[in-house]
Amino acid sequence: MRHANKNRKFGRERKVRSTFLKGLALDLIRHGKITTTEARAKELRKVVEPLVTLAKSGDTASHRLAVSRLLNRKTETKKLFEEIAPGYATRPGGYTRITRLPVRKSDASRMAVIEFV
Repeated sequence: MRHANKNRKFGRERKVRSTFLKGLALDLIRHGKITTTEARAKELRKVVEPLVTLAKSGDTASHRLAVSRLLNRKTETKKLFEEIAPGYATRPGGYTRITRLPVRKSDASRMAVIEFV
């Protein structure tokens, strides 16, 4: 039964799926905007927004926690803490925007752009 289990599986096992989403989060932090499927964008929002909230505090413990959640990538974590999070200091949440695009021709999947607001 799938009671209270609302995560999308993406045809992957749990560890592979979490690493996949962390990789997408790294790409979003690195580029500021990525094009992906709508389902991936909606799941990515659940990963990125808590990281920005964590980065807003700016203390050492949250920095170490963010590094561990971003696959030990220190350059992206540094960008998150020094460039992205200060822009949202007064914003209580909703750091990303998902914009729908036309469907992909090859498999007719819904596409979307996810970006920082």
